[in-house]
Amino acid sequence: MRRPGRLGFTDDDLIPGGSDRLIDALIAWGDLDAVATRIHEHLDAGADHVALHVLRPDGPDRPALPLPQWRDLATLLPSFASTPATP
Repeated sequence: MRRPGRLGFTDDDLIPGGSDRLIDALIAWGDLDAVATRIHEHLDAGADHVALHVLRPDGPDRPALPLPQWRDLATLLPSFASTPATP
């Protein structure tokens, strides 16, 4: 982040790993309802694209791809069908 002050952040927010405030601002985390709420917040603020990436700890018992999480996220898609696109 080049100018964190422009976005309301300070150098303290850019500590290694990021401050809780920075992470909460950038990462939609929690259950599906919490993620859907954050997506709607971005769209309501004028975003016309929202990229989602599943973040999870790696482990030998985890498959290479987060297929269950992708399936869960896919169930949210109908709730965004009525969101008007920004011209």
